[in-house]
Amino acid sequence: MSESEDQRPVPRREVVTGVPRGARRRPAVPSVHPPARSEICEQTSLGTTYVRALMRSQLRAALGALAALALLVGTLPLLFVLPGIRSGPLPWAALAVGAYPVMWGIARCYVRRAERNESDFSGLIADPKDAS
Repeated sequence: MSESEDQRPVPRREVVTGVPRGARRRPAVPSVHPPARSEICEQTSLGTTYVRALMRSQLRAALGALAALALLVGTLPLLFVLPGIRSGPLPWAALAVGAYPVMWGIARCYVRRAERNESDFSGLIADPKDAS
């Protein structure tokens, strides 16, 4: 090594500091629109639209469950009409054992969908200030 390389100044380390992570806060963004909850309470046209959308989604869920139930119950009499099956135990077993678990499954799907619709609606009308 030559003397010129040894005499180069060593670069000084710089420490960059800032506000500790826990102390950082985002500035509050003022809401341009009032929360949807106030729109519903004041019965404005926007609030009416929100409620109508919830009712429509709940009606869709109910009609879907009703259609599935009608399909299930509507096809059961066909078991009694089919030749060779009329006298056997299959139609009665389908009525006694097969139909009820399917009805329970339809009801469970309906309740889950209705609760999901309500939670989506609650999330829509929730005030962001109440989230904390």
